[in-house]
Amino acid sequence: MTPQPNSNDGCITLPRGGYLVDTSVGYIQFGSPPETIKDTMKMEKSTPLTFVVPNKFFHIDKGISTAELEFPLYFNFFLRQKRTKIVCTEKQVEQLKVVLEESVFGPKNINLENEFIYGKDTYGFPDMRAEIDHFAGMKQMEDLVEFVTFQDNEVTIDETIKIKKNPGGDFVVVEGDKETAVPGEVGFNIKYDIGVRLKEPFQAPLLGITCLGPSHGFDPNDNTSGFIVWLNHKGVMVDPPVNSTEWLRESNVNPKLINHVILTHCHADHDAGTFQKILEESKITIHATPTVFESFLRKYCTLTEIPKEEIVKLFHFQPIIIGKPVYINGARFNFFYSLHSIPAVGFEFFIQDQSFIYSSDHKNDPETFDDLYAKGVLTESRYEFLKNFPWHRDIIYHEAGVPPLHTKISYLSSLPEEVQKKITVYHISKGDMPENSNMTLAKFGIENTLYPKITPPKHIGAYNLLDILSQMDIFSGFTVDKAKEFLSIVNEEQYKRGDQIIKKGTPGDKFYIIASGNVSFKGLAHQKSGTPTKRFGTYEYFGEASVIMDIPRQSDVFAETEVIALTIEKNKFLQFIHGTDMVSDLRKLNVIRDTNSWQTFSNSKHFNSLTSYQLTQLELLLEMETIPTGEFLIRENETFEKVYIIREGIVGVYKNHYKKLELDSNDIEEIKNYFQYIQDNPTLSKVDEMGAGDFIGEVYKISNGIPSGYSFKAHTDLQVYSITKDKLIEYIKKNPGVYMRMKTIYA
Repeated sequence: MTPQPNSNDGCITLPRGGYLVDTSVGYIQFGSPPETIKDTMKMEKSTPLTFVVPNKFFHIDKGISTAELEFPLYFNFFLRQKRTKIVCTEKQVEQLKVVLEESVFGPKNINLENEFIYGKDTYGFPDMRAEIDHFAGMKQMEDLVEFVTFQDNEVTIDETIKIKKNPGGDFVVVEGDKETAVPGEVGFNIKYDIGVRLKEPFQAPLLGITCLGPSHGFDPNDNTSGFIVWLNHKGVMVDPPVNSTEWLRESNVNPKLINHVILTHCHADHDAGTFQKILEESKITIHATPTVFESFLRKYCTLTEIPKEEIVKLFHFQPIIIGKPVYINGARFNFFYSLHSIPAVGFEFFIQDQSFIYSSDHKNDPETFDDLYAKGVLTESRYEFLKNFPWHRDIIYHEAGVPPLHTKISYLSSLPEEVQKKITVYHISKGDMPENSNMTLAKFGIENTLYPKITPPKHIGAYNLLDILSQMDIFSGFTVDKAKEFLSIVNEEQYKRGDQIIKKGTPGDKFYIIASGNVSFKGLAHQKSGTPTKRFGTYEYFGEASVIMDIPRQSDVFAETEVIALTIEKNKFLQFIHGTDMVSDLRKLNVIRDTNSWQTFSNSKHFNSLTSYQLTQLELLLEMETIPTGEFLIRENETFEKVYIIREGIVGVYKNHYKKLELDSNDIEEIKNYFQYIQDNPTLSKVDEMGAGDFIGEVYKISNGIPSGYSFKAHTDLQVYSITKDKLIEYIKKNPGVYMRMKTIYA
């Protein structure tokens, strides 16, 4: 896709986001969302040597940095032998230094003893500091980048070009008599190839591998590397590239099938998608060594300015211990450190009668091993470990790429033919793959998922049913006896695309759980015209209201795809949930849905991107309240125990600005009186106004018992949904991405 100039003459909008201004000293790029180097590499003047950091350089709702400068730095330094200028504020310099140090040179302090099962005595224990220093050579940050900071909102580049920042935040590039305006905020455009969209929802296999991207960060023609390992019908993402969740949805793959992420290392083409995945639907588990994990946290705490203690609440972290097996979705994983410029982890796993190994980014070259051992960079056991790569595994996924950090494709091509036939090559462009090779180049797309032959385990049917039960939030905390009861009462029903599953007005005779596929609701009570169609997918349930409340079905339900549904007959379902909180919870859910909550959320800028599963979880927490005109929902400088979502009405957001009095006395009593006066006589200044669907409150402050920074006052009579502090915290733990959408920044 060729960049097209926008309506502002001289300012080019890049396909993935960001702007270019063509000057006498080359392009100047404003903002650098992930992979924009793929937009500029083939342009007339190549990748810019000067980048201007936008005012807001991290989009928290999507987890994307618009100052992703790692790859431009690499490209300019290693391939063009040039240094990159970064124009930014003093504060941004400090932030970017942290991020780039982690990416380019790795963590400063490394102690791996606690990461290996037997400490330094573990076979293959590396001198990681020596290995990183070897790849870094004598390079320093100053060799790669020059920071140029704004002084009085202005900088000069090469004595001929001025870049000015206007009070509103926009930029102006001045060269001679020519002025080019550039927006101060940089968006990003999702750009990826989805291959072929499946006609029916993807059915996760017992064992499979799906390539999310076969190539590297400098290849403009292919997606950046990453893949999914399907184990026991659930997915493990390995270094997901950016926008991988959007790709899954567009390919007709339910993102809820992914419950684990393996983060191998902290180069931008491997960790950017991981942070995105954290902000998606359910809470995921991240597997990484503590060294890699801490590096990841330093990068993203710095980029987002979210405290570490807040970020770590958004996911489960499972630390990797080298030499200690980890079981993920029924497979036994072993991890190891590969040879790379920063700490990077590879792994192997075993499931039933199949074995698999992934090299991760790895300089797999016996001559390099010999040289580094001779120089004392590799310890003896590390040297032996690297020399004995397990080529005997059944399935081998191995990276290849540009020296000196990656494995040469020529080395992989020199291996015995029977080994090459087992190798799928990642992290390499199509043009670099030898013709008529015995190896296979990773092929992108859900339609190209590999399905190795595998012997099914015993009791696979019961395993699959219990896995579905474990995914259902309403059944969390059920006992083993309840799980056994579930197996005895559940039935399976299949529907073709277009089949009517439920007819409005008929008696409620069954409870439904969607095992796979999508359904749509028509004729919902209270649904207004223009409201998006209500759709449910895998692991969601329906039909509970009429069963529990003994009322006729409230809507028609159709199969939008082929659907496999688990059903429980009415009396058995009522017996199954007897004595639990489910009855009262589901009754309350029906009351909330009668207020047309779906319409409120569908039209909300905070909640319209939530999945139906997340909305159902949220609806279970809501209480309906009426608040009269003039009443405060939350007061500034006071702690609060509820947050609100507006159903109807207008709320003003205020900030107190206190009147100043002249005080020329040191008298303690006078000072006390003064502070009492300003407390009693604030000047309320309206900073924002909120309407239907808007979120009222500050998530971080209510979660931590901190007084509100704003006052929220009813401008009209209000109908609101309220959520108590405890319920909100519990919901956020399960849905970390919603936390970011609730982090409203009031003007």
